[in-house]
Amino acid sequence: MPDWGEPVARYILEEGLPNTLRVAVVAVIGSTLIGVLLGTLLTIPFRPLRALVRLYVEVFRGLPILVTVFATFFLLPTISPQLEFSPLSAGTIALTLWGSAQVAETTRGAVQSIGYEQRDAAAALGFKWVGSHVYVILPQALRRLLPPLVSLLVNIIQNTTLVGVIGGLDLLEAGKRQNERLAAFPPVGVGESHAFEILIAIAALFFCLSFPLARLAAYLEKRLVA
Repeated sequence: MPDWGEPVARYILEEGLPNTLRVAVVAVIGSTLIGVLLGTLLTIPFRPLRALVRLYVEVFRGLPILVTVFATFFLLPTISPQLEFSPLSAGTIALTLWGSAQVAETTRGAVQSIGYEQRDAAAALGFKWVGSHVYVILPQALRRLLPPLVSLLVNIIQNTTLVGVIGGLDLLEAGKRQNERLAAFPPVGVGESHAFEILIAIAALFFCLSFPLARLAAYLEKRLVA
């Protein structure tokens, strides 16, 4: 490794990578919890509530993720000072809003794919709507939902790069900052641009994170859904 490479690698791995993983993990957990709840509510008979949930889903599925990121970071503070977030927090919230809309629509499809005989059997056992979904419908639907959730994790990992647009220090932004430092003249940098090497290393890191998850999603889809 060249002399300039060691501090660059240390900064990327110690600062950028943990932030990327934190944003991805929190966004996936939030997306799953909110999305499963909203997706289940999309199947209820009460139309007004179903319409509100559908509006939420269509808005955040229809907006580009970058627009949601900007709205979370720049627009919310104008509504209330309590809604001002750091770049990483704003990015996490935006990814959660986008991800929960994806999970909600997938959950709706998974729940509605369960045969009506299962609902009739739950009703025969005395379960109401909530009980039948909690104990009968959702356990079967979540089995079908698992592969899309793993795919969502891959998408969220890749979209964490958007937090750099609002100043968040993610994996890609860490590499960008190190390249800018190296391009500066001594004593700050070395007066050379190493963007190609740094971007190749970052691409390799993203590949190492995403490829196993993509293969896991394909495996789960084959084993659990087929």
